[in-house]
Amino acid sequence: MNIISNVLLQAAAPAGGENSYMGIIMIVAMIAIFYFFMIRPQQKRQKELQKTREAMKVGDKVVTAGGIHGRIKEMAESSMLIEIADGVRIRVDKASVYASSGDIQPKA
Repeated sequence: MNIISNVLLQAAAPAGGENSYMGIIMIVAMIAIFYFFMIRPQQKRQKELQKTREAMKVGDKVVTAGGIHGRIKEMAESSMLIEIADGVRIRVDKASVYASSGDIQPKA
């Protein structure tokens, strides 16, 4: 935090010359580092998750955000009906389904 405040003070100081340009360059570099290490990877994960949700179809095994395992029985525009046990179905929002599950045990 101290480094950031020093860089901001140097950038704002009317000392002129090379010192003020160095402060501006440091701020731009920090913004670029923040973008490439924080924002861009998160955007990639969101796009991948959206593609996964769009590829889901009736019969796929899924896991919800709450950890509920089930099989898709019906899909609507913004929700889906998931069967979690014989005759037990719940309707969940598509945004709460995070992954297809390959580790759901088959019914005996």
